Amino acid sequence: MALSLGDQAPLLKHEAVSAGAIQLLLPRIASLLSEAHLNLKDLDVIAIGIGPGAFTGVRLGVAVAQGLAISKNIPVIPVCSLDAIAAQLTSADTFRNLNLQRFMVAIDARMEEVYWASYEMSEYPMPKRIGKIHLTKPEQLNFDGIQLLAGSAMSAYGQHLPDFTGALESEISISALGILKCAQNFMQKGLQCDVRELEPLYVRDKVAFTTAEREEAKK
Repeated sequence: MALSLGDQAPLLKHEAVSAGAIQLLLPRIASLLSEAHLNLKDLDVIAIGIGPGAFTGVRLGVAVAQGLAISKNIPVIPVCSLDAIAAQLTSADTFRNLNLQRFMVAIDARMEEVYWASYEMSEYPMPKRIGKIHLTKPEQLNFDGIQLLAGSAMSAYGQHLPDFTGALESEISISALGILKCAQNFMQKGLQCDVRELEPLYVRDKVAFTTAEREEAKK
Protein backbone atom coordinates (compact mmCIF):
# COMPACT_ATOMS: atom_id res chain seq x y z
CA MET A 1 0.00 0.00 0.00
CA ALA A 2 1.12 3.56 -0.62
CA LEU A 3 0.17 6.93 0.83
CA SER A 4 0.56 10.08 -1.29
CA LEU A 5 1.82 13.11 0.63
CA GLY A 6 1.61 15.80 -2.00
CA ASP A 7 5.05 17.05 -3.00
CA GLN A 8 6.79 14.63 -0.65
CA ALA A 9 7.80 11.10 -1.58
CA PRO A 10 4.93 8.65 -0.94
CA LEU A 11 5.03 6.31 2.03
CA LEU A 12 5.11 2.67 0.95
CA LYS A 13 4.51 -0.62 2.73
CA HIS A 14 4.96 -3.70 0.57
CA GLU A 15 5.11 -7.33 1.62
CA ALA A 16 4.05 -10.48 -0.19
CA VAL A 17 1.38 -12.27 1.87
CA SER A 18 -0.26 -15.55 0.95
CA ALA A 19 -2.71 -16.46 3.72
CA GLY A 20 -4.22 -14.19 6.36
CA ALA A 21 -4.05 -10.93 4.41
CA ILE A 22 -7.37 -9.72 5.80
CA GLN A 23 -5.95 -9.80 9.34
CA LEU A 24 -2.98 -7.67 8.28
CA LEU A 25 -4.54 -5.15 5.93
CA LEU A 26 -6.42 -2.83 8.29
CA PRO A 27 -3.65 -2.68 10.93
CA ARG A 28 -1.13 -1.77 8.23
CA ILE A 29 -3.37 0.96 6.86
CA ALA A 30 -3.63 2.37 10.38
CA SER A 31 0.15 2.13 10.77
CA LEU A 32 0.77 3.97 7.50
CA LEU A 33 -1.59 6.79 8.46
CA SER A 34 -0.02 7.02 11.92
CA GLU A 35 3.44 7.28 10.41
CA ALA A 36 2.25 10.28 8.38
CA HIS A 37 0.41 11.76 11.41
CA LEU A 38 -2.88 11.55 9.53
CA ASN A 39 -6.34 10.13 10.17
CA LEU A 40 -8.60 8.39 7.69
CA LYS A 41 -10.80 11.49 7.46
CA ASP A 42 -7.79 13.47 6.19
CA LEU A 43 -7.67 11.51 2.92
CA ASP A 44 -8.90 13.20 -0.24
CA VAL A 45 -9.51 9.95 -2.12
CA ILE A 46 -8.93 6.19 -1.82
CA ALA A 47 -7.52 4.36 -4.85
CA ILE A 48 -7.84 0.60 -5.24
CA GLY A 49 -6.83 -2.00 -7.80
CA ILE A 50 -10.01 -3.59 -9.16
CA GLY A 51 -8.48 -6.34 -11.31
CA PRO A 52 -8.36 -8.32 -13.42
CA GLY A 53 -6.47 -10.62 -11.10
CA ALA A 54 -6.89 -13.20 -8.37
CA PHE A 55 -10.58 -13.35 -7.44
CA THR A 56 -10.08 -13.39 -3.66
CA GLY A 57 -7.47 -10.64 -3.63
CA VAL A 58 -9.53 -8.34 -5.82
CA ARG A 59 -12.68 -8.86 -3.77
CA LEU A 60 -10.80 -8.30 -0.52
CA GLY A 61 -9.24 -5.05 -1.71
CA VAL A 62 -12.49 -3.67 -3.08
CA ALA A 63 -14.42 -4.61 0.07
CA VAL A 64 -11.90 -2.90 2.36
CA ALA A 65 -11.83 0.22 0.17
CA GLN A 66 -15.63 0.33 0.23
CA GLY A 67 -15.73 0.07 4.02
CA LEU A 68 -13.14 2.79 4.56
CA ALA A 69 -14.64 5.13 1.97
CA ILE A 70 -18.20 4.76 3.27
CA SER A 71 -17.15 5.34 6.89
CA LYS A 72 -15.79 8.83 6.14
CA ASN A 73 -17.62 9.64 2.89
CA ILE A 74 -14.40 9.59 0.85
CA PRO A 75 -14.49 9.33 -2.97
CA VAL A 76 -12.67 6.46 -4.66
CA ILE A 77 -10.60 5.86 -7.78
CA PRO A 78 -10.74 2.37 -9.33
CA VAL A 79 -7.53 1.35 -11.13
CA CYS A 80 -7.18 -1.54 -13.58
CA SER A 81 -4.28 -3.82 -12.64
CA LEU A 82 -2.82 -3.83 -16.17
CA ASP A 83 -2.94 -0.03 -16.28
CA ALA A 84 -1.09 0.11 -12.96
CA ILE A 85 1.63 -2.20 -14.25
CA ALA A 86 1.95 -0.10 -17.41
CA ALA A 87 2.23 3.11 -15.37
CA GLN A 88 4.87 1.61 -13.11
CA LEU A 89 6.82 0.32 -16.09
CA THR A 90 6.99 3.71 -17.76
CA SER A 91 8.47 5.26 -14.60
CA ALA A 92 11.63 3.17 -14.91
CA ASP A 93 14.75 4.81 -16.35
CA THR A 94 15.39 1.77 -18.55
CA PHE A 95 11.98 2.19 -20.19
CA ARG A 96 12.49 5.88 -20.94
CA ASN A 97 15.89 5.13 -22.44
CA LEU A 98 14.29 2.72 -24.92
CA ASN A 99 12.08 5.48 -26.38
CA LEU A 100 9.24 3.04 -27.06
CA GLN A 101 5.95 4.03 -28.68
CA ARG A 102 3.89 0.88 -28.12
CA PHE A 103 4.11 -2.00 -25.64
CA MET A 104 2.03 -4.79 -24.12
CA VAL A 105 1.33 -5.93 -20.58
CA ALA A 106 0.37 -9.60 -20.29
CA ILE A 107 -0.17 -11.39 -16.97
CA ASP A 108 -0.98 -14.92 -15.92
CA ALA A 109 -4.75 -15.40 -15.63
CA ARG A 110 -4.41 -19.07 -14.57
CA MET A 111 -6.46 -21.76 -16.29
CA GLU A 112 -3.88 -21.61 -19.15
CA GLU A 113 -4.96 -18.10 -20.15
CA VAL A 114 -3.54 -14.57 -19.97
CA TYR A 115 -4.96 -11.10 -19.41
CA TRP A 116 -3.36 -8.62 -21.77
CA ALA A 117 -3.66 -5.12 -23.18
CA SER A 118 -1.63 -2.91 -25.51
CA TYR A 119 -0.47 0.62 -24.66
CA GLU A 120 0.99 3.58 -26.49
CA MET A 121 2.95 6.58 -25.23
CA SER A 122 0.86 9.26 -26.92
CA GLU A 123 0.24 11.06 -23.61
CA TYR A 124 3.68 10.83 -21.97
CA PRO A 125 4.42 10.25 -19.13
CA MET A 126 1.20 8.23 -18.75
CA PRO A 127 0.61 5.31 -21.11
CA LYS A 128 -2.70 5.12 -22.96
CA ARG A 129 -4.44 1.77 -23.24
CA ILE A 130 -5.36 0.80 -26.80
CA GLY A 131 -8.70 -0.96 -27.00
CA LYS A 132 -10.01 -3.37 -24.38
CA ILE A 133 -8.46 -5.83 -21.95
CA HIS A 134 -8.29 -9.30 -23.45
CA LEU A 135 -8.48 -12.78 -21.97
CA THR A 136 -7.05 -15.37 -24.35
CA LYS A 137 -4.81 -18.37 -24.64
CA PRO A 138 -1.12 -17.30 -24.57
CA GLU A 139 -0.76 -18.43 -28.17
CA GLN A 140 -3.28 -15.77 -29.22
CA LEU A 141 -1.34 -12.68 -28.12
CA ASN A 142 -1.21 -10.09 -30.90
CA PHE A 143 2.26 -8.54 -31.12
CA ASP A 144 1.57 -6.31 -34.15
CA GLY A 145 3.44 -3.05 -33.59
CA ILE A 146 4.53 -4.07 -30.08
CA GLN A 147 8.10 -3.10 -29.12
CA LEU A 148 8.17 -4.40 -25.54
CA LEU A 149 6.36 -7.20 -23.68
CA ALA A 150 6.01 -6.97 -19.89
CA GLY A 151 4.35 -9.05 -17.20
CA SER A 152 4.10 -12.51 -15.66
CA ALA A 153 2.78 -14.22 -18.80
CA MET A 154 6.35 -14.79 -19.92
CA SER A 155 7.40 -16.78 -16.86
CA ALA A 156 4.09 -18.68 -16.78
CA TYR A 157 3.63 -19.47 -20.48
CA GLY A 158 6.85 -18.45 -22.23
CA GLN A 159 7.01 -21.60 -24.34
CA HIS A 160 3.47 -21.02 -25.60
CA LEU A 161 3.79 -17.37 -26.61
CA PRO A 162 4.09 -16.41 -30.27
CA ASP A 163 7.59 -15.48 -31.46
CA PHE A 164 8.54 -12.00 -30.26
CA THR A 165 11.74 -10.14 -31.09
CA GLY A 166 11.24 -6.95 -29.03
CA ALA A 167 12.35 -6.05 -25.51
CA LEU A 168 11.19 -8.12 -22.53
CA GLU A 169 10.40 -7.21 -18.91
CA SER A 170 9.18 -10.24 -17.02
CA GLU A 171 9.90 -9.14 -13.44
CA ILE A 172 7.42 -6.27 -13.12
CA SER A 173 4.11 -6.87 -11.36
CA ILE A 174 1.32 -4.79 -9.91
CA SER A 175 2.27 -2.63 -6.95
CA ALA A 176 0.80 0.20 -4.89
CA LEU A 177 3.13 2.67 -6.61
CA GLY A 178 1.63 1.84 -10.02
CA ILE A 179 -1.89 2.23 -8.64
CA LEU A 180 -0.87 5.52 -7.02
CA LYS A 181 0.56 6.90 -10.26
CA CYS A 182 -2.66 6.08 -12.14
CA ALA A 183 -4.79 7.51 -9.33
CA GLN A 184 -2.85 10.79 -9.28
CA ASN A 185 -3.40 11.15 -13.01
CA PHE A 186 -7.12 10.35 -12.72
CA MET A 187 -7.54 12.73 -9.79
CA GLN A 188 -5.97 15.60 -11.77
CA LYS A 189 -8.63 14.93 -14.41
CA GLY A 190 -11.43 14.85 -11.82
CA LEU A 191 -12.18 11.18 -12.39
CA GLN A 192 -12.77 10.13 -8.78
CA CYS A 193 -16.19 8.58 -8.18
CA ASP A 194 -18.67 7.76 -5.45
CA VAL A 195 -17.92 4.55 -3.56
CA ARG A 196 -21.29 3.13 -4.67
CA GLU A 197 -19.90 2.94 -8.20
CA LEU A 198 -16.92 0.83 -7.11
CA GLU A 199 -16.90 -2.80 -8.25
CA PRO A 200 -14.35 -5.42 -9.31
CA LEU A 201 -13.33 -5.68 -12.95
CA TYR A 202 -14.16 -9.19 -14.12
CA VAL A 203 -12.82 -10.01 -17.57
CA ARG A 204 -13.39 -13.73 -17.07
CA ASP A 205 -17.06 -14.51 -16.49
CA LYS A 206 -16.54 -18.17 -15.70
CA VAL A 207 -14.10 -19.68 -13.19
CA ALA A 208 -15.17 -23.33 -13.12
CA PHE A 209 -15.76 -25.94 -15.79
CA THR A 210 -17.60 -29.24 -15.92
CA THR A 211 -15.67 -32.46 -16.51
CA ALA A 212 -16.97 -32.56 -20.08
CA GLU A 213 -15.81 -28.98 -20.73
CA ARG A 214 -12.34 -29.74 -19.37
CA GLU A 215 -12.04 -32.80 -21.60
CA GLU A 216 -13.21 -30.83 -24.63
CA ALA A 217 -10.58 -28.13 -23.97
CA LYS A 218 -7.81 -30.76 -24.13
CA LYS A 219 -8.70 -31.76 -27.71
